[in-house]
Amino acid sequence: MTFNSLTFLLFFAAVVLLHRLPLPWTVKKFNLWVASCIFYAAWNPPFVVLLWIGTLVHYGAGRGIAAARTPAGRRAWLLCSLVVGLGLLGFFKYAQFLLDNLTVLLAALHVAYHPGRLDILLPVGVSFFTFQALSYTIDVYRGKLPACRKLLDLALYLSFFPVLASGPILRAGHFLPQCAQPRQAGARELGWGLTLFTIGLFEKVFLADGILGPFADAVFHAAPVASWRDAWLGAFAYSAQLFFDFAGYSASAIGVALCLGFAVPDNFRCPYAAIGFSDFWRRWHISLSSWLRDYLYFPLGGNRRGAGRTYLNLMLTMLLGGLWHGAAWRFVAWGGLHGLYLAAERPVRERFGDRPWAARWPVRLPAAFLTFCLVCVAWVFFRAPDFETAFAFVGKMLLGSANPSTIGGLRALTAATVIAAMFVGQWLLRDTPQEVLWRRLPWWLRSTVLAVLLGAVILAPGDERAFLYFQF
Repeated sequence: MTFNSLTFLLFFAAVVLLHRLPLPWTVKKFNLWVASCIFYAAWNPPFVVLLWIGTLVHYGAGRGIAAARTPAGRRAWLLCSLVVGLGLLGFFKYAQFLLDNLTVLLAALHVAYHPGRLDILLPVGVSFFTFQALSYTIDVYRGKLPACRKLLDLALYLSFFPVLASGPILRAGHFLPQCAQPRQAGARELGWGLTLFTIGLFEKVFLADGILGPFADAVFHAAPVASWRDAWLGAFAYSAQLFFDFAGYSASAIGVALCLGFAVPDNFRCPYAAIGFSDFWRRWHISLSSWLRDYLYFPLGGNRRGAGRTYLNLMLTMLLGGLWHGAAWRFVAWGGLHGLYLAAERPVRERFGDRPWAARWPVRLPAAFLTFCLVCVAWVFFRAPDFETAFAFVGKMLLGSANPSTIGGLRALTAATVIAAMFVGQWLLRDTPQEVLWRRLPWWLRSTVLAVLLGAVILAPGDERAFLYFQF
């Protein structure tokens, strides 16, 4: 059941109507939890048991940490949470990856080992669920958050259906207080929530699936004979597709939650208008980048232990962030590239960041475009099926190609127009919250825009595709 399906629209309408009935708050929370379980069971019913097991374990771990009288006891309960959470994630997401690499290592040592495929089905959203659960128990352990006393509240936090499949990654300190008092969307929240949901569907269905996805697929399928222009335009198209797909999901998730009276933090803030890579990670997948910062980079020492350790911590954080995205070395390479980008950027910012000329748009705009181009180079490792294709594709982008352009016409022009509009639009709106801009428009223009977006969604070309981040 995906946001861009008729089944979800019917499900969502039923949930909102049920939530607005004059029922006790506890009953409403229970209804939302049941709805979340139904939503998750629509993919694979047995995996709902994982949600229940994880909820019970992390609830018990949180209460155990709070009740423990010794540091050793607190650490033991935290370890229980980490072992179960990371154990489930490791089994479902990385078991086959580890087995494949063990086989390669043994073959290099001239040891014949030919295991069968494990064929483990990856539960949708397992990475997001795990990170939410671990942030809860770690915050309880650190004393930043009291242990949740109501099992229903924690169960709703860990299974809240708008964010369950692909985030944003919620923090317990943000969500659990919202469970304390009855919440129901007013007219303003309901209107903005439905607007966000519509914008998200337009970005996903019309832009990502209808225009950019088919074009990016065509370029990458023709990678061996692609020209320099094809390679760059294909990389730009995939980068835009990934943004509109994931930002569209996040906007829809935030909108759905808001229609139920719950506030979910933004996950994207014009990331392709970022000036430098630290700025990019403050704007792209904000819930993940802040999670990696707070629960990995800072515990490793952050930038408090000298320049050498800072660069090492950056690289380790980004490598593990890449591995979080997928069980393949391509994702690790993507993380490594971003680690190198961040490391190379630090001395430049330290030397030139406070110069007056560095704040002027003739410097900032080219810097933003260079950042975008280098981010697109890294995205190639996400899209390419293997290293051979990725390196060949990046080689054409950076070194040129003698091949003539094979992909052009109206399809290329349309994709290029959308990409250019995206970059210019994000640059112009990089410091303006989306809701502020929307409220500035007169009501008749807002209504017209919504009608056009809905019409585009209904008439969108192309096949229905699952959200790209479901695989992560």
